[in-house]
Amino acid sequence: MTPQEVLEFAKAHDARQVDLRFADIPGLHHHITYPISQLTEDSFEEGFGIDGSSIRGWAAINESDMLLIPDPGTAYIDPFFEVPTLVMSGNVIDPITRQHYERDPRYIAQKAERYLNNTGVADTIYFGAEAEFFIFDNVRFDSNVHSGFYFIDAEEGRWNTGREENNLGYRPRYKEGYFPVPPTDHYMDLRGEMVQTMIKCGLNIECHHHEVATGGQCEIDQKFDTMVKSADNMMLYKYIVRNVAYQYGKSVTFMPKPLFGDNGSGMHCHQSLWKSGRPLFAGDGYAGLSELALYYIGGLLKHARALSAIIAPTTNSYKRLVPGYEAPVNLAYSRRNRSAAVRIPMYSASPKAKRVEFRPPDPSCNPYMAFAAMLMAGIDGILTRSDPGEPLDKDIYDLSPEEMKNVPSMPASLDEALDCLESDHAFLTRGDVFTEDLVETFISYKRKHEADAVRLRPHPYEFSLYYDI
Repeated sequence: MTPQEVLEFAKAHDARQVDLRFADIPGLHHHITYPISQLTEDSFEEGFGIDGSSIRGWAAINESDMLLIPDPGTAYIDPFFEVPTLVMSGNVIDPITRQHYERDPRYIAQKAERYLNNTGVADTIYFGAEAEFFIFDNVRFDSNVHSGFYFIDAEEGRWNTGREENNLGYRPRYKEGYFPVPPTDHYMDLRGEMVQTMIKCGLNIECHHHEVATGGQCEIDQKFDTMVKSADNMMLYKYIVRNVAYQYGKSVTFMPKPLFGDNGSGMHCHQSLWKSGRPLFAGDGYAGLSELALYYIGGLLKHARALSAIIAPTTNSYKRLVPGYEAPVNLAYSRRNRSAAVRIPMYSASPKAKRVEFRPPDPSCNPYMAFAAMLMAGIDGILTRSDPGEPLDKDIYDLSPEEMKNVPSMPASLDEALDCLESDHAFLTRGDVFTEDLVETFISYKRKHEADAVRLRPHPYEFSLYYDI
């Protein structure tokens, strides 16, 4: 929509407020709300002033004045507020220089799309991200000087089979929650309402289903779109999933590994390059791929260990990315092997459907930064003609120790991932997509507030292991 069309859209829906949203570096959504009378056509040029000093990873207090410029192409009516409210994503602008703010994650994704076009390799990158999540009925946690614990519960959790009260017995077994019909699948109606709300807000949904784990693991799949739009859609997706669940008296988490001993939540990312309306990944090579697609895969694999800090950016991410548990930790590609980091889906022979699926990302990431980083790695692979090596078509569990030595793997911790990013990020800074300042800020924030913060605290299980040592 144009700015004028947005104003007409707001009037047609009797919007009383306008809500502007943006993301911080870790990927948390923020918003600020104004009476609709404050929104004029000039607002799309002049913007709205905000204080950025308290936003994680943003400016110091002496440089905190920012402008939010509404993006008219992102407008929709919020489905949850009692007061009719128009919502738009905002681009963050420096009020003095009128330049985009380099630490605005959405701007990073916009720069990555522009960089792709400038290379001449392609003019469009499509992303289709599959974010999994858990639905819980109760969550408690705390960490302080003398104690630390978490407790989560789900009516659907297999651990509740022995409960005395209100127990009807239908619950997915551990690692057997894939596609059961109700009543074993407790959340058909809840997911259905999530999907209908998403459609109402403009998202294009392909399907929804229960996932492998017990305790309410689910997935709703969106149709692919251009990169920035897909990242916008992922932010909206997570917002809707959380709020619909909250209305049902339930809580959703996108933590990659909230349950011990069962599957974690990933965010497999399907990617394809196009130019002048023509798909570039289809060819006559392995699994129907073009040479360019294989180079793109080569870039993803070459930089996967550095990418891990951005695409799997939490200490909890590495409780999912563990070798031997069907996790996509092996830095290889395959047409079917789901333990390989890159899979080539074989559902359709159509050139338009040819894509690569990068499996290590999880939904705790900031989609703007994660999608941009994957694109930059793929472009680097194309420009440097990176050979992805031989495909890994064997069952990983049938490989000998000698064969396994030749298959590199993802980092085993956030600390290791940050070390990899620190030593390998030149590919991200091409075209000034990720600035050195942004990379340094990201690494510093993650080390201090997450990796170090977790490492310094005693873990509850350590008391089981060591209290009587």
